[in-house]
Amino acid sequence: MTYSCKIAVVGAGYMANEHLKAFQSISGVQISGIFSRSYDRAFDLAHKWGIKQVCHSIDELYHKTQADLVIVAVSELAVRLVLRECFAYPWTCLIEKPVGYNLTEAEEIAQSANELGTTAFVALNRRHYSSTLAMLNDLANNEGPRLIQIQDQEDTIAAIRSGKPEKVVANWMYANSIHLIDYLCLLGRGQVNDLHHLISWTPQQPQYVAAKIQFDSGDVGLYQGVWNAPGPWAVSVTTPSKRWEMRPLEKGFFQLYGSRQLEPVEIDSWDRQFKPGLRRQAELSIRAACGESIPELPTLEDALASMRLVKAIYGT
Repeated sequence: MTYSCKIAVVGAGYMANEHLKAFQSISGVQISGIFSRSYDRAFDLAHKWGIKQVCHSIDELYHKTQADLVIVAVSELAVRLVLRECFAYPWTCLIEKPVGYNLTEAEEIAQSANELGTTAFVALNRRHYSSTLAMLNDLANNEGPRLIQIQDQEDTIAAIRSGKPEKVVANWMYANSIHLIDYLCLLGRGQVNDLHHLISWTPQQPQYVAAKIQFDSGDVGLYQGVWNAPGPWAVSVTTPSKRWEMRPLEKGFFQLYGSRQLEPVEIDSWDRQFKPGLRRQAELSIRAACGESIPELPTLEDALASMRLVKAIYGT
């Protein structure tokens, strides 16, 4: 399908480049302009992707492009001020996660969007993996109770060594664990009505975290976080008749009751050609910017729900 949509980009780092690769592959899409605090990096990306307008401000970016959709892919500590400017214009926003470095800032951002009537979505791209979608489509026809198991591994030592700011590393569960905890909100039916800490978070000596999450539907989530030690990122959902597993998250497997065999799910071509989830997310974002209702595209409120669950698990 061909879409007539003008795109603008704020940011010129790794994720901006990955988003551009996905959006440029969609017929009819025009990447109209880019802005970054680093003009040279923005210029380099513009040259790479054939973007005509390299702007010196968000105001200039909007007025020179009249874009329908702006992709915001900036650092965690810059996102609040950047979004405050972006929300002043009538484009749809696609915001790279996390939306703020902690929950308080994310709630301020969401309040600002609501006050200004901004349409904004959050780039929780793992929701759009073909492995995730295969599992969700199958579970939609399975009414059995779910045991959702999340295995998370985080490395703040590596984050510090890579140059991440101290404030971001202190809130690393919002910057990175959000990827895994969001699966609890995606897979658990109904509302969380109880959370029991099995191993509490110790910020002075990060090591292990574990919690049991009870949903009012009867679904149960088990979250396990391993910090500064080896471990996988993995998600599994068990029902009486079938078990699903993603390990790594980009790959899906299922196991039927009575069998010990894990059956692989075919990964679609988009997740092989692009950073997984981004191509599907790009198309959904364009459709939303063109006025369609796209319930599978996470809103700011969806992201806040996951960030609130992060706070409930970690207490910080």
